[in-house]
Amino acid sequence: MRRAFTFPGQGSQAVGMGRELYDAFAAARHVFEEVDDALGEKLSALIFNGPVEDLTLTQNTQPALMAVSVAAARVIEAESGRKLSAIADFVAGHSLGEYSALAAAGAISVADAARALRIRGQAMQKAVPVGVGAMAALLGVELDVAEAVAREASAGGEVVAAANDNGGGQVVISGNKAAVERASALALERGAKRALPLPVSAPFHCPLMQPAADAMAEALARIEILPPVVPVIANVTAAPVSDPDTIRDLLVKQVTGVVRWRESVLRLKAEGVETLVEVGAGKVLTGLVKRIDKELASATVNTPADVDAFLKTL
Repeated sequence: MRRAFTFPGQGSQAVGMGRELYDAFAAARHVFEEVDDALGEKLSALIFNGPVEDLTLTQNTQPALMAVSVAAARVIEAESGRKLSAIADFVAGHSLGEYSALAAAGAISVADAARALRIRGQAMQKAVPVGVGAMAALLGVELDVAEAVAREASAGGEVVAAANDNGGGQVVISGNKAAVERASALALERGAKRALPLPVSAPFHCPLMQPAADAMAEALARIEILPPVVPVIANVTAAPVSDPDTIRDLLVKQVTGVVRWRESVLRLKAEGVETLVEVGAGKVLTGLVKRIDKELASATVNTPADVDAFLKTL
């Protein structure tokens, strides 16, 4: 049976995530310690104890979610006695989760991933002043409609673009606040069921993030990237990638580009994958899989009980 590991993005965080894995498994503790050492602070204490206001700061959320995801992946390897390449055929991550996928697959060290995500979070927050940008989830539309209303709503130097194609008729748009509001109104006219403003601090995955993309190009140039032990499905192409230079280039493009999650899941199915295992905090991606293709099986691994249940499937 072909299997893929998927790694969640922002929005899956919760105070206390990963604590049970930390308490139960040395492999998990080692990952959290690596992240703490790389950042020169006890991010693990914030992850486990809060406060939630600090955990949800983008610069903290991004390395925190990566830490939990990679900890869970390392526990699976340690407890099964198998390398990831013997358990999964592909890895994929939603937005920042792509860094988790690359770290789990050995393309980027955990320390480098933590430092890169800290820079990414800070750069994304600084790229657009608070209140200037916005994001909204359009429900009941597909990517082509979202892209069309975004083009129409971009005017006078204001931009709005499709940011996340999450599947199941959910597309997130991102850009200048007024342009996002115009696009939302147009989408409702074109048959969208709802247009929900999202509680985010910056307009991610749109052209306004170019300063953050520039910062990531500089940061990633200093990081060693190796071929992953299994192919990674890249967010911006929804296609497998293993070449280190291509991975570096796509991570830069990902900051301003569309997260093509629906297409990524369908590509995994086309590659013969039957089961997608969400590794890390929450169950957001598991829910999306069910909406994208009901034939695909899905599972989550974020507690010791989940680990035990998953090991029985190997």
